[in-house]
Amino acid sequence: MAKLALSDEILLSIEKPARYIGNEVNMVRKDLKDVDVRFAMCFPDVYEIGMSHLGIQILYDMFNRMDGVYCERVYSPWTDLDAIMRKENIPLFALETQDPIKDFDFLGITIQYEMCYTNILQVLDLSKIPLIATERSEDDPIVIGGGPCAYNPEPLADFFDIFYMGEGETVYKDLIEAYRENKKNGGSRREFLEKAACIEGLYVSQFYDVEYNEDGTIKSFTPNNSNAKETITKQLVMDMSDTTYPEKPLVPFIKATQDRVVLEIQRGCIRGCRFCQAGMVYRPVRERNLEFLKDMAYKMLKNTGHEEISLSSLSSSDYSELEGLVNFLIDEFKGKGVNISLPSLRIDAFSLDVMSKVQDVRKSSLTFAPEAGSQRLRDVINKGLTEEVIINGAGMAFEAGWNRVKLYFMLGLPTETKEDMEGIALLSEKIAERYYEIPKDQRNGKVQIVASSSFFIPKPFTPFQWASMCTKEEFLSKAKVVNDKMKEMLNKKSIKYNWHEADVSELEGLLARGDRKVCKTVLRAYELGCIYDSWGETFDNDKWMRAIEETGIDMNFYITRERDTDEILPWDFIDTGVTKEFLKREWANARNENITPNCRLKCSGCGVMKFGGGVCFEGKN
Repeated sequence: MAKLALSDEILLSIEKPARYIGNEVNMVRKDLKDVDVRFAMCFPDVYEIGMSHLGIQILYDMFNRMDGVYCERVYSPWTDLDAIMRKENIPLFALETQDPIKDFDFLGITIQYEMCYTNILQVLDLSKIPLIATERSEDDPIVIGGGPCAYNPEPLADFFDIFYMGEGETVYKDLIEAYRENKKNGGSRREFLEKAACIEGLYVSQFYDVEYNEDGTIKSFTPNNSNAKETITKQLVMDMSDTTYPEKPLVPFIKATQDRVVLEIQRGCIRGCRFCQAGMVYRPVRERNLEFLKDMAYKMLKNTGHEEISLSSLSSSDYSELEGLVNFLIDEFKGKGVNISLPSLRIDAFSLDVMSKVQDVRKSSLTFAPEAGSQRLRDVINKGLTEEVIINGAGMAFEAGWNRVKLYFMLGLPTETKEDMEGIALLSEKIAERYYEIPKDQRNGKVQIVASSSFFIPKPFTPFQWASMCTKEEFLSKAKVVNDKMKEMLNKKSIKYNWHEADVSELEGLLARGDRKVCKTVLRAYELGCIYDSWGETFDNDKWMRAIEETGIDMNFYITRERDTDEILPWDFIDTGVTKEFLKREWANARNENITPNCRLKCSGCGVMKFGGGVCFEGKN
């Protein structure tokens, strides 16, 4: 067992010391004499969040199956340990060996959400790695970033050596081999980065120059190194049942956010919601084989001791073998004390029947995501849900015994009117009314409806990437419209309404849509003390506003301005497969309130067919 990097005295003085000691069930141990490449895999948030992330589990398993490669883990230290490490000059360390991160060959950071950006700098800083990539020496690890936020890497471009576009199971072997070859030949850090730039899907930001117009828009984005490609194409796994998957997932010592076995049933989504980045960048839909999933379910439950299994997908109802998989899980595991979790289901008769078999109806709530309060606005966003379907689904649920419903909406969507906002209250009321249509002696107590609004953020690679975004003051005024309307409802005592933090949403918009100039703002915010910005108790909007002012960033330029469709966007050099022409068509369809059918009903020519598989080729020889 490795000697702990923290003394007993320190461990006893901090909250949840088990976050930092490693040695969990299924942790991988390797003899360092047999290792020539060390990879530190980082989730830049607290341990409980990071341990719940399936992508880290998959990559941890994949790297540790490679000969000569040892993948270890590191998470952001919570604020109590952060302060001690700075005071005592303790370098950030990996959980497996407790060795300093600075001693590793690679530091891989998953970038899952915008509000973790200052935590990325925290990890680098505590690791004693220079924050700016071009200032790193030959002895510093190669810092590589991936995940959904890497699809606009520019607000982090100064801090990473490499960005990985796409799914991690694809070209990491090529990168590791390039590293070994460069090391064997005595090559420099820069020579390795040039080799990396030649590998499909890898973006080395320092090999590109950005030139701006007088109005602040991008004039040109060009490679400054002959090895750098003009376009970076995302990398995908096309055969989802012939790839690595963790048979022995890590089991945390303390309760994680999602303390269960996660069975990923497919990637991608057929629905085409115009606000949804994941639904666009993860195309095409690729399903895992039913027998593969059955085998994995057995092995993962056996090897972890978990008492819950969850199906992971953007839209589980669209998995073609869902009925067979669910019936198998119920037959095999329900009687053995294993709970089955089925998120991302569309509420229909089959889904309700399944959920009634696997859940305690009297204790559980159902989730609907209408996203918009009116049918007009649901057509604008291409949600594909009618009010009739929503009310009927709620009615079936109520008649089956449910009396708790969660409703998710967005405020600030393109073309939104006051009537659309008030529609959130009206739809919530109609759902409550549907409950009270059930005879009193057949009801399960009082109905409880919780309606929640997040604030719309136009994300890269969606049809709404050109849309304007509201300021926090506008967001709050919209929430007030909904809240005031809620107070007029007859069933207002049965309905609770809440909304997301508007100042956080505004910052998410800046970081999601920003260009390379925003790097200096992220750095200044960190210097002012910003970390754990996604946590309410640690988020400090005043410090962010100060950083924005001191670095000369015009929030209106990044947030409220509607982009021209001919403008060069900061992420235009990335090819996700979904063409800009398709996104422009969908942007026009949104403003004309035209619906685009889902991928199984009709191909809309989005461009991802070029990958040669998935739902695009279903039923074809």
